[in-house]
Amino acid sequence: MNKQNRLIGIFFVIFGASFWGVGGTVAQHLFQSGNIDVDWFVTTRLFIGGILLLSSQLVSSNRKHLFQIWKEPTSRNRLITFSLFGMLLVQYSYMASIALGNAAVATLLQYLAPIFIIFYFIVKGIQKLTRSDLLAISLTLLGTFLLLTNGLFNNLSVPFSAVIWGVISGLSLAFYTLYARSLLESFSSVIVVGWAMLLAGIVMNFVHPIWAIEAINWSASIYIALGFTILFGTALAFWMFIKSLEYLTAKETTLLGTVEPLTAVVSSILWLQLPFGTWQIVGGLLILVLVVYLSLQNKKK
Repeated sequence: MNKQNRLIGIFFVIFGASFWGVGGTVAQHLFQSGNIDVDWFVTTRLFIGGILLLSSQLVSSNRKHLFQIWKEPTSRNRLITFSLFGMLLVQYSYMASIALGNAAVATLLQYLAPIFIIFYFIVKGIQKLTRSDLLAISLTLLGTFLLLTNGLFNNLSVPFSAVIWGVISGLSLAFYTLYARSLLESFSSVIVVGWAMLLAGIVMNFVHPIWAIEAINWSASIYIALGFTILFGTALAFWMFIKSLEYLTAKETTLLGTVEPLTAVVSSILWLQLPFGTWQIVGGLLILVLVVYLSLQNKKK
């Protein structure tokens, strides 16, 4: 892989993850200030995000490829699996963790994904357990403990249910990252992400229909925030993240994507005045440092 392609991949993953991180903070604002239901929010951003991406493909010169992913049973089945256990699960679990806790902690918990990927590689025999992996796992456990407790064993900074959903989002992000590569070998990132979002949105409509919402008292800021999360925090963020997999490995993409928790924490503190204890900051920094370290190690290899 040449240097230019690597830089393109890094560009996509950093900007996509940044949109994702800020989008999480904006979502927290919508849950708290707009009293927006999580189920409806996930339905709306997936359904509309999918339509936007597929529409962009429809008006492009490659529109003839839009439905090819459905023609082969193998690709069709993989798309459905990816939509339900990748796109839908990572979206719902992440938003549920934000709604029950906050965007900063939810995003940092989601970035346990590199550790799950390491475990997967080791179990599958793709790589051996190295000192770097042991260091990463140890720092992650310590950082997660400090993040969630602020150094006190009998104190959780967020409800336990938020922690559970956060861990699920980490597992689903690991699956999302690994499983997407096989689809990207045959189809463009816009087609893969667009169809996955639309399918997930259709499924969520059976849980909470997109039209079942009272928007009478919404202010202009609520509409702007909702539009941002759909366009930038969903459609563009997911597309750029998946697009980066065409230039980088799954492990690199997930590791470099840790700019997401950084933007989520900073935007939560500056905009939402989220209180963050000293040991929570230390824990968050540990998680960020370890993924940067692993990314550099991976680049050397």
